Amino acid sequence: MAKILPFRAIRPENDKVHLVASRSVDGYNTAELKEKLAGNPFTFLHVINPDFADGGKTKPGSKERLQKIKNRFKGFIKENIFLRDASPAYYIYRQVKEGNTYIGIIGCTSIDDYLNGVIKIHEQTITTREEKLKDYLEVCEFNAEPVLFSYPNNKTIDSITDAHVHQRPDYDFTTTDKVRHTIWVVSDKKDVRAIAEQFAATPAVYIADGHHRSASSTLYGKIKRSTRKSVTGKEAFNYYLGVFFPEDQLRIFDYNRLVKDLNNLSDEQFIKEVEKSFVVNKIEGNDFKPTRKHQLSLYLSQNWYSLEAKEGTYNSSDPVGSLDAAILTDHILSPILNIHDLKTDKRIGFVPGIKGSKELKFQVDSGKAKAAFGLYPVSMEHLKWIADTNNIMPPKSTWVEPKMRSGLVIFSLEDESIE
Repeated sequence: MAKILPFRAIRPENDKVHLVASRSVDGYNTAELKEKLAGNPFTFLHVINPDFADGGKTKPGSKERLQKIKNRFKGFIKENIFLRDASPAYYIYRQVKEGNTYIGIIGCTSIDDYLNGVIKIHEQTITTREEKLKDYLEVCEFNAEPVLFSYPNNKTIDSITDAHVHQRPDYDFTTTDKVRHTIWVVSDKKDVRAIAEQFAATPAVYIADGHHRSASSTLYGKIKRSTRKSVTGKEAFNYYLGVFFPEDQLRIFDYNRLVKDLNNLSDEQFIKEVEKSFVVNKIEGNDFKPTRKHQLSLYLSQNWYSLEAKEGTYNSSDPVGSLDAAILTDHILSPILNIHDLKTDKRIGFVPGIKGSKELKFQVDSGKAKAAFGLYPVSMEHLKWIADTNNIMPPKSTWVEPKMRSGLVIFSLEDESIE
């Protein structure tokens, strides 16, 4: 059963929250990052990029850089940019983006749930990245960006969140990308107890986004345990930050593929090879997206095509082999285009479906790619099928919304007790 606990968050002062919260640092190009840092002294990007303030040049991931990050974070606390809640709480988070509303609960999950399989995974992690994030936790000792989880719909939790979202929020602001963020602090002991009890009755939760953060937090916690003569289980290092959404509150987008060349084949030769495994139809018009499972889109030489996987090209009882991403790899990318390792081959690129099929068209028309493939989104049921059977999805199979901002709700790993 899931152990998801309230905690005493470190979070921005109400009048500064819209200035503090930032996208993940990877979401900014160099020019944007410089502009944000120069124009906003409160942005959390100053914590993650501490060299900007003093003009220093430390190596990313080095102990020197990590220590500067921790010092800058402590500086934000001393300057009262961040405050610490007096008592443990859950935090209801609502995001409204492009007409979609997502409502979840921020809390802390146990590394033991990751170890014993209560936390279900569907993605393989890379050891070097795990180690890098673990090093970050060892020095910086805080979580600033929660792992995204889903859990089975729960009417009791829904009724509690519904009661709170009709009250005045603690935070309510809209960012420049036109996304609205709202947070309610749930510190009432009765509600806190009820939420904890409902989560404790939940047999499993599923990682939607954040496999490496989960793995590194678990690795960090195991190392901390190994240095102690005794562990109570309440120490903060036994937990990590998560935001938990009911299954019907998440949206899974497609994750599409770009290829730089056709492996020395002409367009006609390539289509002929594809027709061995797919029913190929040319589509009239400037845009096309798959409308059902096992239908792919192909954009090539200013033309859209529908690719319907033929019967016998996949095993419908195989949770991984029946994924459209796997069908594409098994019948086009690998045998025709000679692309076998999606993690390392530089001839393939990925475009999240949130950017739309027009982005695929742009990438090909601009000459950045030779062809583009669009996939139908993976369903939550299929994701759970893979996780429940201890299988792993191909790389870049899903893009899950919503994405939370960094620095909005922070969990300190320094505490001797999460309570």
